[in-house]
Order: sequence, then structure tokens, then C-alpha cells
Amino acid sequence: MDYGIFILIPTLIVLVLALWTKSTVISIVGGVVAAYLMLAQFNPLEAFWQFIDGFYATATDEGTVWVLLVVGLFGALIALMQDSGGVLGFAGIARKLLKTRKSSMIGSWILGIIIFVDDYLNCLAVGAAVRDLTDEHKVPREMLAYIVNSTGVTVCAIIPFSTWGAFMGTQMEEAGMTGSLSAVGAYIQAMPFIVYGWLAVLIVPLFILGIIPLYGPMKKANQRALETGEVLSPESKAALVELPDEEKKMEGKKLRAINFLAPILLVAVLTVVTEDMVVGLFASLVLCVVMYLPQRLMNFSQAINSIMRGLTDMFPLIIIILLAYMFVDVNTALGLIDMVTEGASNSLNPSLLPAMIFVVIGLLSFASGSFWGLAAIAFPIVGPLAAALGVPYALASGALISAVCFGGHICIYSDTVILTSASTQVTNVDYFKSSAPMVAIPFGLAIVGFLILGFVMV
Repeated sequence: MDYGIFILIPTLIVLVLALWTKSTVISIVGGVVAAYLMLAQFNPLEAFWQFIDGFYATATDEGTVWVLLVVGLFGALIALMQDSGGVLGFAGIARKLLKTRKSSMIGSWILGIIIFVDDYLNCLAVGAAVRDLTDEHKVPREMLAYIVNSTGVTVCAIIPFSTWGAFMGTQMEEAGMTGSLSAVGAYIQAMPFIVYGWLAVLIVPLFILGIIPLYGPMKKANQRALETGEVLSPESKAALVELPDEEKKMEGKKLRAINFLAPILLVAVLTVVTEDMVVGLFASLVLCVVMYLPQRLMNFSQAINSIMRGLTDMFPLIIIILLAYMFVDVNTALGLIDMVTEGASNSLNPSLLPAMIFVVIGLLSFASGSFWGLAAIAFPIVGPLAAALGVPYALASGALISAVCFGGHICIYSDTVILTSASTQVTNVDYFKSSAPMVAIPFGLAIVGFLILGFVMV
């Protein structure tokens, strides 16, 4: 059946519901239901059975099972490292080395880069680890929050051996954008083209060192901290966001950096050697248990509880992934990808595609608060489109990953902004007001970068 322009209705429903409800699950469920109703020609019973068939097909697909394993095992590994206190071991080292105001901020930036495995872990751990240190040097919490989130989602998006790398690499593979490479190999090729991520990370020390002067609300916050010693705004001081329970559990632990570093290095090495992150994650879980038990950081029962908690924490994300894959499959059945590919190939200048992907998906991500879900929807459209227009897969992938990375960096109701605000004890509004003008610089530069890359490489 030829649906014409109405084929876009399920996707529009996803976007509208995302803006309205701020819920990725609700928005994707709405789009999936609408798509299956259209596929069944609005016969509810037939749509229900097609939905069940689609769920079974998606859940048992080999690629889906792999990514669900990776996500779940990452959750377990993160929980073990949190409960061991290994992450904050880096903070103890930092305190001995960072003696000045600028060095405390640069050290926070470096620590954020080191903890690249997961954006949630990064946002929670770095803020909690360094905020007392930066307070001593009169660094406004708004600036600390900007530093933390600029090395949270962005660094995790750049590094293949992270939850972002695992998820996005699988999306590339599902969309046929890996060629003869593995998901990890294709992601490594796309790394140089995650332009926004690189710019967002590298611009931070330029602000810290004064090479680019602070301006707008961040400049006012900096003056307040220096002149009055108040690192929190009146609004944030009144709100005083409570720390997440995960951070409180770290208190009193023997903070050894090796308890974080060794498992992460093992994940990275085994992933490169075997080209399968599942192998590295299983091995790292075993290593954690072998390391933590003799140190009496936990007993075997507590280790199992940590692993189960980590798996449970990832369950909402697993549901989002399954729904997103179902949405992709039903849209393919409706003919959406063919329609978009044919229309764009007839009217779009191929050299403009990377910049267009970045701007359109980036603004949608910022407005909707949807990142992985939006990426799962967009990759199956961007892949065939890039192939039809002759745009290198690595470049198109880099533009799309950059786009959702931008959304996670600044969207006021994104999970990473919420966690960053909690760990640095600023309000989301304070974070957004002070960081948005600074984030605008890498956003604008990334547009220029993708335009140049498009005309040079296509």
C-alpha cells in the first residue's frame, strides 16, 4: 500500500509526544502503535498480532541480543565499580596534585575524560569527587557543572569502549553502515567525524585558561564566586539538590584508583583483541569480583547484589532499545526509508547532507530530550540516504552521533543534565542559563566543520 506523505505520521507522533511528555518510552510506544495500525489498515486486532510478531522477531534477532547483553553487562560493571569506590580513587590522587584554581578545573576536566565508560557514571562521580576541591578555589558550581557535562556525554560518545560506543556501533551495524567491518571497527572509523564531541571537549580548557574569555551568565557566576566566595547561586543554594544514593554509598570506601582502572583497561583490551565487547565485559566482571573480595570491599553476596542492581538499572534502556528496533522494522515495512531516500536523492545536494543531519537531528534531540531513542530511529534512515547520495558512512555516522551528543549536552530535562546538576548541586535552570551560551560555540563550529567535510569528502 502506498501511504504517500502520511507515512511520516508515526515519526511525527514520536516527536510530538517526546516534546509533550518528555518521555522516550511513551513517545516511541505511540509511534509503534500508530505504525502497526497503519500497517494493518487500522484493524486493531490485526495490528495487535502484528505487534506481537514484531516483538518476537526483534527480541530474538542476533544483533538485538548482542546490544542488550552489552547494555546489561555495562550496567553490572558500573554498579560494581561504584560500590567499590574505585572511581573516587582518582579524586584522592587529584587532591594531591591540584593546588591552584586553574589546575583544579583542568584536573576536573582530565578526570572527566578518564572516566569515559558511561555518561551516567561520569556525571555522578566527577561532580561528587571534585566539588569540595573546586569550592576551596572559589570555582562557581555553574562552571563545574559545565566542565563535568562537557566531559560526560561528549567523551563517552567519542570513545568506542563505552555504553555510547556499544549502542551507536550496533545502530550503525543494524543500518548497514559498517560495510565489512565489525561494529567496533566501524565506530573507530567514525570517531574523527564526531566533530561536535571533539569541539565540546577541547574548548573547555580554552575557557579555563582564559584563551576564550567567559561571557554572559557564566561570567557573572565567576565574578560572584571570586568576589563573595559564594560558589552557588541563591536559587541553587535554596534548592540544594540532594545527592543520589549511589554517591552516598561511596562514602567510607577505601578509594583505590586501580579498582576502576583495571576493569576498564581489560574491557578495552579484550574488545580490541576479540572484536566483541561482550567478552571484555564478562571478563571484567570476573576481575572485579576477584579484586574486590580480597580487599573486603564487599562479600560475594554483595557483589552479586551489585551486579543485579546494575542489570536492573539498565532495564528501562533495554525496553527503549527493543521499542526503537521495532519502530525501525515497522517503518521499513511501511516503506518510509525508501520514500525518504528516493526523495532526498532527487532533491538534496549530497555535500550538504552531513551538516543537515547534524542540525536537524541535533535540534530534535535538544527539543525532545531523546538521544539513543532518536538515534535508533534516525540511523536506518540516514544509512540508506548516505548510500544513495554517496556520502561516506563514517562521516554520516559522525554527524548523527554528534547531533544526539549535542542534545544530551544541553537539553534542560535530559538525564545527563539532571545527573550533572545533582552531583554539582546546581539547579537545571542554572546549568542551562550559564552553559547554553558556551555550548553555542562548538555547535556553530561543528556546523561549519560538517559543511567543509561534506564538500571535501563527497
